[in-house]
Amino acid sequence: MPRSIIRMALILGLLSAVGPFAIDMYLPALPRVAQDLGVTERTAQLTLTAYFIAFGLAQLIYGPMADAVGRRVPMMIGVSIFLLASVGATFAPDMGTLIAARAMQGFGAATLMVVPRAVIRDVATGPEGARMMAAIMIVISISPMLAPLAGSAVLALAEWRWIFGALAVASLISLSLIIFVLPETLHPEYRQKVNLSAMRRGASTLLGDRHFMGLTFIGGFGMASFFVFLAGAPFVYTQQFGLSPTGFSIAFAVNAIGFFTASQFAGPVAARWGMERVISLAVTGFTTATLVLAALTWMGFDSLPVVMAGLLVGNAFLGLVMPTTMVMALDPHPQIAGLASSLGGTLQMLTGGAMITIAGLLFDRSAAGMVTAIATCGVLAWLTAFIALPRLRLRGSRIGDRT
Repeated sequence: MPRSIIRMALILGLLSAVGPFAIDMYLPALPRVAQDLGVTERTAQLTLTAYFIAFGLAQLIYGPMADAVGRRVPMMIGVSIFLLASVGATFAPDMGTLIAARAMQGFGAATLMVVPRAVIRDVATGPEGARMMAAIMIVISISPMLAPLAGSAVLALAEWRWIFGALAVASLISLSLIIFVLPETLHPEYRQKVNLSAMRRGASTLLGDRHFMGLTFIGGFGMASFFVFLAGAPFVYTQQFGLSPTGFSIAFAVNAIGFFTASQFAGPVAARWGMERVISLAVTGFTTATLVLAALTWMGFDSLPVVMAGLLVGNAFLGLVMPTTMVMALDPHPQIAGLASSLGGTLQMLTGGAMITIAGLLFDRSAAGMVTAIATCGVLAWLTAFIALPRLRLRGSRIGDRT
């Protein structure tokens, strides 16, 4: 890739990492927050659910805004909201206030999910777009490894509230990058005024596009599996496996290595084999790995090394799925890339929030319950791919013919 594209990918990656940091840095403190504010584990998990729901819904605002006024203004607005919410979370006196502050954090951070995708679509498409998305994934994927460790370091020196103080500082840095470094990539002639009838037409086009919806929900169920892990791991790792906040952070980081490593091959592999083939094979691998892990845990092989190894393999396949589905879903819709990005992101985040709720109701707080919920997401992703992707559907019919 040209040096300018690499530089932009690095900036976008740093900006996109703010949202994951707001989730992952907070995870080691979740049991302590519940204890400090005198609430149950399920109530404490609402701070994650509120973040995800607000994050998802806000994307419907930032996407059309990015198509109308350019890419930089929505990011400046969203990061400013995130900054104020981080200050509010730092001084939250009770759980209700903290949940509200977390929702506002999600509302602000959503801009850094939607707009960078649209920026990528402005400057690159196809395999090059997948390579750029993979380059961004380098930074995003490092955050699950570094953020919990950073959160543990804060907990070792101060109370959990200072984690949100650190996030406020990170948002100030992000705002400076947007204002002083990031160029505008949407040329004025391509901007579209916010028009409700046009948005309805665009949304109708996207919702009626079987290919777009299929790719969105393949990525959505893959993302949901990670959200289920985020909600359950702090309690499973610390209570069932007896890990300290630092030990949990290290275990969490190991689980991210597979995703991080595989995502770097998404572009080259897609260029060689084709994006649809990569998605088909990777979704099949993810589903198989998580089902095998779920079976092992229910048979009593639910030790920490087994769980970590199984999730490492599953996340490696997921690392090929996520960047490829994002690029492939947006490629046919360059004129409404912002709306497509926001609608797709909203559907994915709401899918993740729904799966957290379902997992909380149907599965216990054990490793077996958590892994079973993750495998359920894998099965749903595979079924969606089977319906939406001709390559996978044809492969299934050939297997049926041979039998």
